[in-house]
Amino acid sequence: TKEDKMATLAEQPCYTLINIPSDAEPPTELQLRQDLEKGDIKTKTEALKKTIQQILNGEKLPTLLMTIIRFVMPIQDHMIKKLLLIFWEVVPKYTPDGKMLHEMILVCDAYRKDLQHPNEFIRGSTLRFLCKLKEAELLEPLMPAIRQCLEHRHSYVRRNAVLAIYTIYRNHDSLIPDAPELIAKFLEGEQDMSCKRNAFMMLIHADQERALNYLSSCIDQVNSFGDILQLVIVELIYKVCHNNPSERARFIRCIYNLLNSQSPAVRYEAAGTLVTLSSAPTAVKAAASCYIELIIKESDNNVKLIVLDRLIALKEVPAHEKVLQDLVMDILRVLSAPDLEVRKKTLTLALDLVSSRNIEEMVLVLKKEVVKTNNVEHEDTGKYRQLLVRTLHQCCIKFQDIAATIIPVLIEFLGDQNELAALDVLVFVREAIQRFESLRGLIISKLQEIFPSIKAMKIHRAALWILGEYCETNDDIQNVMTMIRQALGEIPIVDDEIKKAAGEVADDEMQSGGQVQKLVTADGTYATQSAFSSAPSSAKKEERPPMRQYMMDGDFFVGAALATTLTKLALKYIANTPDVKRQNSLVAESMLIMAAIIHLGKSGLPTKPITDDDVDRIATCLKVLAEKTPLMGEIFNTDCRQSLSLMLAAKMEEEKELQRASEKRTVKVQADDPISFAQLVNKAEMGATENMFELTLSQALGMSGKKDGDPIGASKLNKVTQLTGFSDPVYSEAYVNVNQFDIVLDILVVNQTSDTLQNLTVELATLGDLKLVEKPTPMTMAPHDFCNIKANVKVASTENGIIFGNIVYDISGAGSDRNCVVLNDIHIDIMDYIVPASCDDTEFRQMWAEFEWENKVAVNTNVSDLAEFLQHVIKITNMRCLTPEKALKGDCGFMAANMYAKSIFGENVLANLSIEKPAHLSKDSPVQGHIRIRAKSQGMALSMGDKINLSQKSIGKGQ
Repeated sequence: TKEDKMATLAEQPCYTLINIPSDAEPPTELQLRQDLEKGDIKTKTEALKKTIQQILNGEKLPTLLMTIIRFVMPIQDHMIKKLLLIFWEVVPKYTPDGKMLHEMILVCDAYRKDLQHPNEFIRGSTLRFLCKLKEAELLEPLMPAIRQCLEHRHSYVRRNAVLAIYTIYRNHDSLIPDAPELIAKFLEGEQDMSCKRNAFMMLIHADQERALNYLSSCIDQVNSFGDILQLVIVELIYKVCHNNPSERARFIRCIYNLLNSQSPAVRYEAAGTLVTLSSAPTAVKAAASCYIELIIKESDNNVKLIVLDRLIALKEVPAHEKVLQDLVMDILRVLSAPDLEVRKKTLTLALDLVSSRNIEEMVLVLKKEVVKTNNVEHEDTGKYRQLLVRTLHQCCIKFQDIAATIIPVLIEFLGDQNELAALDVLVFVREAIQRFESLRGLIISKLQEIFPSIKAMKIHRAALWILGEYCETNDDIQNVMTMIRQALGEIPIVDDEIKKAAGEVADDEMQSGGQVQKLVTADGTYATQSAFSSAPSSAKKEERPPMRQYMMDGDFFVGAALATTLTKLALKYIANTPDVKRQNSLVAESMLIMAAIIHLGKSGLPTKPITDDDVDRIATCLKVLAEKTPLMGEIFNTDCRQSLSLMLAAKMEEEKELQRASEKRTVKVQADDPISFAQLVNKAEMGATENMFELTLSQALGMSGKKDGDPIGASKLNKVTQLTGFSDPVYSEAYVNVNQFDIVLDILVVNQTSDTLQNLTVELATLGDLKLVEKPTPMTMAPHDFCNIKANVKVASTENGIIFGNIVYDISGAGSDRNCVVLNDIHIDIMDYIVPASCDDTEFRQMWAEFEWENKVAVNTNVSDLAEFLQHVIKITNMRCLTPEKALKGDCGFMAANMYAKSIFGENVLANLSIEKPAHLSKDSPVQGHIRIRAKSQGMALSMGDKINLSQKSIGKGQ
């Protein structure tokens, strides 16, 4: 029937996709005919291109067929020959009643002549074209000429002849029943690698036994073959050994040999195949070593990352992990790669694998890496140093014995210009000093050594906190006081600054006298010590000590931190020293420093005055030192440390839970487990025995859809969008299938009228970063008939897209204009492209500062519980909450949480949720507040905001 023909026409494979500029004016049939008849070669070429475009767009152009046969086919120009092959591929070859067009006999004769043409390019490209031809009637007369091409002197013709024979044998084996035999004979005498590869490929699929016989006959020479043939051999061995495990012993030696191939692609495939065929430690070690060599030698970063992922996947198998542990030092060789992402993955992998046997060697390597980064100023050096610090930190926590060797190396970082690495060191030092009591003395003395060379304010602040918290002996307290006075300069600060500004202090006085320290000695008297005996008499501004410089720049938070440290030290000194006179000397000095800081803040000399918070903090510290109550001593010297140990304990618990979760994943196969059949198994449950080639093919075709929580089928139905109304003459609905980078619309069109609809076309257009790949072809529909039309849309970035359009058609016999039914919009959901991700606080803050687009969404919901609303937002945005669960527990009427996600295109999106529930409102009153979203691209920020807005309202309606 006619409908069947239409269906088969729509289902025909399309090999050729040609991008057609939408603004080009389509030429008329008459104009094209004139160009094809009378034009010169250039005009004919252009006209032929336009004809092909018109036919791909669904135009029939029946009168041009004979014109092209008469006036274009005889031309010997290569470009025209190439275009003609595309033309014969796309042109309709049957009459409406299903018979072959008579003109095709002429075309068939022209093919035959081209197959015997003296020029090898024309022969080869015609053979390529025959691979795409499906009509047996056209191919039959050409068979002798195709066979002849197997003996042609040029390899281009021979390899395409093999491909043509293979496709013809696959589609119409009756035309060439002896193809496998013919190709096997051809393979024995062939020398060219590309021809051998095509012939071997054909035998694998057409007659596997012959392929195996050939491989067995030349298994010793496999290493001398070209890489394209070696790759096919690896594929064959993989398939054979999977289908018939008894063949493994015969071919596994060949795979071992291919690990030493010249081609990196072959080595990669051979390593992957070896691991699936054998789980023996020697095989795993050989494959892993091969991967490591590939990562080191390949210059392309993407290759490095892909192969690293394969190594990480190897590590996930418990049996293989032991083997990989011995290769940690080899894996660390990858750190020579300049890319930060590669180094990051390598360090994570090494840290997972390292054991007590090789931890010391690993630490030595990491120390060398630290030294290497010292004088190199590259944009990623800072981040790399930060990574090294974190890795050493985790090594230390994992293997406590090596802490003593690592800590001195890390403390050197504090004098570093790079604030990120130095901050990480301090986080580590804080944890180490709390956990390892035996190392406290070492850490304190190292910190005191490095303190004068610290350059960044945050580092000064954190170092002061650690010194104030952990200095116990009087000597340490005295040393810290000395350092503080050196870092502040002459006290009182205001008088000193005014003198300097007025130029009353002589240069030599400023150098030595400006930093004279008065210290309380053991017997209670003062000793004088100069911090800098000689400094260059350059610009006076540079000579300000660092702490004073921060405060002159208006940063008084350092002053508040310093006040807390001084209070802790003074209270400890009082507890240690029975002599009241010496107690008072130190307390007085501490109070003088604090008073000097407040005075400076209020004096108007700094660029910004001191904030009220900082004044309050310093004033509280002064009051504590003045009153010296036991309660305050306990708060300052006991409770602070207790909070730290609680936080560290919570952190350790979290790490252990993560470890337990990762251990749970290793499921052992039970003896009574049901057998899984490939056709019935869920894609997410594919084990190691899954055929890799079929799996990758199904992924490439977008067949491995995401499994939703719904039962099979229900998830599909949820994605059906109604495009027209039930009372429209044409009813239409679409199933939207979202793959990674493209969207496939499966559109059902139903003719609800009693008329035949002609030239029915679904015209689609897109908004946002979406692009329509091809226009759906026009259809003719019988009364009350229905059909399915597919349309492909490419996705370029993460933002909400809209597909809209209409259905246009003609009614036969009606004199009216074209009829049009407007379609409902299809909204493409951004959530299909967003996956939760995690990062630490410093990275989050850095991105928050860098991203230029912000979208502030007001909370407008009926949810009355803060935690419930947070969970709802996480669910609708696919983001991960970075704020730890323990920080969100309890109920104080206010909640702030940070969230983070990544798109599959590598874009980041951050969100900060600030919500509250004022105490004076009733229990059922809704949550108030706002959500701020930040992203690098405007589309991402806006789309995420829209998504939150829509979902807030829907939950509101539902309740």
